[in-house]
Formats: sequence, structure tokens, C-alpha cells
Amino acid sequence: MAHHLNTNKQFMIGNGILAFAVIFVVVIFVYMSMRLQRQKEGERHFAETYNITLVKGFAGDSISILLNDSVLADRRIGEEPFNIEVKRFAEQSALMIVNKATDRLSLFELSEKGGNYRFEKDGDEVKLLAQ
Repeated sequence: MAHHLNTNKQFMIGNGILAFAVIFVVVIFVYMSMRLQRQKEGERHFAETYNITLVKGFAGDSISILLNDSVLADRRIGEEPFNIEVKRFAEQSALMIVNKATDRLSLFELSEKGGNYRFEKDGDEVKLLAQ
């Protein structure tokens, strides 16, 4: 036997190559799944809309209306009713009505199904009317 086979060494080299191949496949799988998840989040669109109406008590007041962190209106209300229609753009939505004269904040959680919301001001308090 002129050529002695070192089977132990060949076995270890084979196992090392197999281990690197498994690590490579796992890294590619994790990368692809994270990329697909990011694409799904970016493409999310909502069909629901919110119809917000300021019915009574807001005439002449300077107010800000915010949905989550977006300003919908920042103005003095001239006449009532004052209507705003906005499409839903987030999983959960909170409507904030800020009276600029008193810096009083009224916070309302909105439904995930959209809908019509009517508000009335009684003194310094803003109330959500029954739908």
C-alpha cells in the first residue's frame, strides 16, 4: 500500500464543509424571510374611512384635529357643522381635538372598521355623540 488514506482527516474536512453549507443556507433563509416581512408591512393599505363632524359648540374656536401623529386641521372653525373625511392609515387610530385657547386635549379611540364620528362641545368638554 503505497498510498495511505487518512480517512479520519477526510471525514473531518467533509463535516466542516457540510457545517459551512448548513450555516450558509440558514443565513440566506433568515435574510429572505426578513425581507419578505418588510415588503408586506410596506404594502399594507386600508380601505376604511373616518368621517369626523364637529356638530355644535365649536364655532369661533381655534382648534387642532390630529389623527395619531398627523394634523388634519389647524384652524378657527367658522361655521358648523365642520366635516373632515380621512382614510385609515394605521392599525390603531386615536383622534385628538385640541382647543388652542385653553390647550385642553380631548382624546378618542377610533374603530378599526372606520365610521362616522360626531362631536359636540359643551363648555370646555368635547363629547362623542352616539352613532
